[in-house]
Amino acid sequence: MKQFLLFIGIASICVPGLSQRSSLTLRQCIETAIVNNADVKQQEFQLRTAAVNLNQAKGNLVPQLNGSINHALNQGRSIDPSNNSYINQQLTTANYSLGSSVTIFNGFKLLNTLKQNQYAYDAGKMDWQQSKDKLTLDIILAYLQVLNNEDLMEQATKQVYLSEQQVARLEIQDKAGAIKPSDLYDLKGQLASDQVTLINTRNARDAAKLSLAQLMNMPLDTSLSLERLGADQFDLSYRATADSIYQTAVSHLAAIKSVELKTLRSEKALRAAKGNLFPSLAIGGGINTNYSSNSRDALNNKIAYADQLKNNYGTYVGAGISLPILNNFRYKNQVAQAKIDLQNARFVDETAKIQLRQQVERDHLNMTSAKDRYTVLMEQVKAYTESFRAAEIRFEQGVGTSVDYLIAKNNLDRARSNLIIARYDYLLRTKILDYYQGKPLW
Repeated sequence: MKQFLLFIGIASICVPGLSQRSSLTLRQCIETAIVNNADVKQQEFQLRTAAVNLNQAKGNLVPQLNGSINHALNQGRSIDPSNNSYINQQLTTANYSLGSSVTIFNGFKLLNTLKQNQYAYDAGKMDWQQSKDKLTLDIILAYLQVLNNEDLMEQATKQVYLSEQQVARLEIQDKAGAIKPSDLYDLKGQLASDQVTLINTRNARDAAKLSLAQLMNMPLDTSLSLERLGADQFDLSYRATADSIYQTAVSHLAAIKSVELKTLRSEKALRAAKGNLFPSLAIGGGINTNYSSNSRDALNNKIAYADQLKNNYGTYVGAGISLPILNNFRYKNQVAQAKIDLQNARFVDETAKIQLRQQVERDHLNMTSAKDRYTVLMEQVKAYTESFRAAEIRFEQGVGTSVDYLIAKNNLDRARSNLIIARYDYLLRTKILDYYQGKPLW
């Protein structure tokens, strides 16, 4: 029976979750969070605003066409539109007009503004993706934290069970006077310590579930069950170098693409600002006609409404040039500010890539350290397992002391807990490096 329990204890560390009911998968958690998360939704709204701005920039290149229809009833002194003379009587008038204008040249401001908004929209898409990527990493961390604490709680449950069995055995022996009472009290103290550990791990598990639920914007459900990870997730042969990971990340990572696009946006914004310093050329034209209730022909007969609209029909066409001579230095200062914005965007771009390299190097080093620690701890668990087995046999046969037994048990319990923590720490590090490379995270 003891050998069977020992085998189950080791198997629970090497292959966690041998029998689990249908559970929520990591992918389902991520997809739920992306749909519900407020930050992701806010970034989506900003992207939609950028799309509206882009459509407006495109629309600014299209000629304007405007029409108007006006009817008026005049009392007292007014101007008769039929002969432009003053009259002092009731008068009904109507005016119809249709006009169009288009900017031919303005220093390419409109074109550069269009490109500026296009880059802004593309950068917005990258920012939206970045918010989803960051949330995905947060979900993975919270998900792994739940699994980590569940494994620790399972380990603590086994510790409590083993201590309960030993206390029950010693109580029988103590009643028969076969052991020192101190041995029984030592084991009862150990049982209480194991029970406190179980309570703490249960609380830590519930806290991890709360963090996961809040990321998904869902109510807390402490009975929530998560799908266990397969053994393939704990592959210790992660071979990608820090440099290769960086080169891959810098070429496709949404955060880097975003700052690059924002730099291009600033370049076009500078060119658009310089466009204000050039003359602006526009052409336009239109048609109009009017009606007056006081309009009469040579025989003093009232002219019909439709005839007046036909007779008063007129057209116009024109061109105009606007010269920026003195505008309170507004345009000059706009150019100066656009230059500063461009310098800042380039600095942010360069800094983001430097920080990315530093992050990749740090995370790769942490992954290597976690792998080494995990490997050593697996050997430690094997060694302490054998040490505890020997101490348990000696203690049950009355040869060893309770102190020797408890030291061996605590060493094994601590090593098993450390191994569980190291396993999930290593897995988290590999997931971060996978994220940099654009690999599937589930």
